Amino acid sequence: MCGSKPMDALRALPEQAFRLRARLIAVGLCAVCFAGLIGRLFWLQLCTGGWYTQRALGQQLRDTVVPADRGKIYSADGALLAANSSCWTLRASPREMPEEKLALAAKGLAEILELDEAKLLEKFNDRRSNDCLLRYRVERETADAVRDFCAENGITGVRINQDSKRWYPQGEFLASVLGFTNVDNAGVSGLELKYNDTLTGQNGVVLTAVNAWGYTLAQSYETELVPVEGCGLRLTIDANIQHYLENALNYAVQEHHVAARSVGIVMEVNTGAVLAMATTPAYDPNQPRVIADKAARAAVDALSGKERAAALQLAQQTQWRNKAVSDLYEPGSVFKLITCAAALDAGAITRHSTFYCGDSISVAGTRFHCANHKRHGSQTVTQALENSCNQSFIQIGARLGKQAFCDYFAAFGLREPTGIDLPAEPKKSLYYTADRMGPVELASCAFGQSSKISYLEMAAAVCAVVNGGKLMQPYLVSDILAPDGSILRHNQPVCKRQVIQPATSATMREMMEAVVLYGGGRNAQIAGYRVGGKSGTSQKLDSADEKARIASFVAVAPIDDPQFLCLVCLDEPHSWTTAGGSLSAPVCAEVLEQTLVYKGVPRAADTGSADAQAAALPADGDSFDGA
Repeated sequence: MCGSKPMDALRALPEQAFRLRARLIAVGLCAVCFAGLIGRLFWLQLCTGGWYTQRALGQQLRDTVVPADRGKIYSADGALLAANSSCWTLRASPREMPEEKLALAAKGLAEILELDEAKLLEKFNDRRSNDCLLRYRVERETADAVRDFCAENGITGVRINQDSKRWYPQGEFLASVLGFTNVDNAGVSGLELKYNDTLTGQNGVVLTAVNAWGYTLAQSYETELVPVEGCGLRLTIDANIQHYLENALNYAVQEHHVAARSVGIVMEVNTGAVLAMATTPAYDPNQPRVIADKAARAAVDALSGKERAAALQLAQQTQWRNKAVSDLYEPGSVFKLITCAAALDAGAITRHSTFYCGDSISVAGTRFHCANHKRHGSQTVTQALENSCNQSFIQIGARLGKQAFCDYFAAFGLREPTGIDLPAEPKKSLYYTADRMGPVELASCAFGQSSKISYLEMAAAVCAVVNGGKLMQPYLVSDILAPDGSILRHNQPVCKRQVIQPATSATMREMMEAVVLYGGGRNAQIAGYRVGGKSGTSQKLDSADEKARIASFVAVAPIDDPQFLCLVCLDEPHSWTTAGGSLSAPVCAEVLEQTLVYKGVPRAADTGSADAQAAALPADGDSFDGA
């Protein structure tokens, strides 16, 4: 018994050591945990405190976006073309709506807003929702009706937020150039798309205090960040000249039953500034999805289902398309100005060179003749241009040669985009390169067939023919404006390159005037003004209708001191003729005469142009006809 105590003491020693180690480990673990907690608190307080602060504010504040107005668009003479109008966006917070009045709210609001009552009630029954859209951008009358209905029936939780939408005070005026915006007020086409970033303003915000359930607090505060309007545009477009062009084109489209719309362009030949640009019939950018053309709308309405949807989409895209910039066409005999200028500039011909036009001319086994099988006989270059003689220009093209022809084609900017400040310009035109061009292709290209270029490319090239040989880049925006109207940036004219010599340009001006005085351009004469021009009546080679034609005319005035160019093209006219000199030349004359008078260009004494205009016109020589 006495010996057992030492044994117990010896057994107790390892137990005490174990307990000591356990205590030390426990203390160590506590120290580590405590250090971890201190580190975590340090991290939360000093490193990520801002994030949690913002998260807490996000739970306590409701932000309401205040849309900024888009920048305004003005014409060169100060007419307001695109502005903004007040509207209201309607939203609901189902959480805040009285449960016993949900059915009444759905029924009443569905009637006012023309919505489906069942779907609306389904939205309102989602009591977890704090926000649902009812209608975007409604007019004041609709907003007032919703406000009165909610007030009369004690319905809360419906918010009426003031908004802004694009407004075009001139309606269809300049529609294809301006474009339009979508439901989010972003540009979809035209200048609205090209300058969307410039025109878009900076939205404002209103912050409102809410409780844990998302209800607006009765004792709350609001903080407002004021929206900033976008920058504006001042165009090179003159509203008066644009009216002259649109009125004349609309009349021509109706008079000559133009099936595939018409194009008109007025430019300053020395700067490239576009003074007017129109595609008619146009559409109303305030209601861009409504088909403006009655015949096209009737054709769409006659369909149903998927066919109607596809036809509607095609009709909308067609009316939105700026034909002057986005479409390619065969220029026809207007292109003879380019062939003639190139051959004169290269020294392949002189103005006194002569050519013979018989019944037809054979090129590599393909026979070509002039329109109506007209035989012009022996002619100078000027006479060939007056008569729009296909056979003579086939010979001129052959003298120039395919390599030089293609080089000048490129130099006149007909292979590349013009660079105008509008979207949807084709990246390239359709043309033959020298390595793919045979004698037949050169022959047809020389008088304006077999190549497809844009209407704007043609207008810019003719400007270079008459302005001393400088290819100017067309442009539409002259100034970027601050919201207060001050000028932030002014756009200067850009000369891309010298294409032909000034002496060649002077010769071309004389020959173009002869076309209007004595040739197929007599309908473009203007009393008291010297005018130069060229007609074109091109066959649409890719059309299923072999008789489809584009009647075009380009005119420049005053031709002795070139200032203004007008190009008019009627796509598929159905009239007593399809000749450009008969249908499009009078439109050019009307537009240019009004423009010259408006711009203060004085008339000269009448030189008897009225008698010349009354004289019998020569047979039209514009049409392509190969045998």
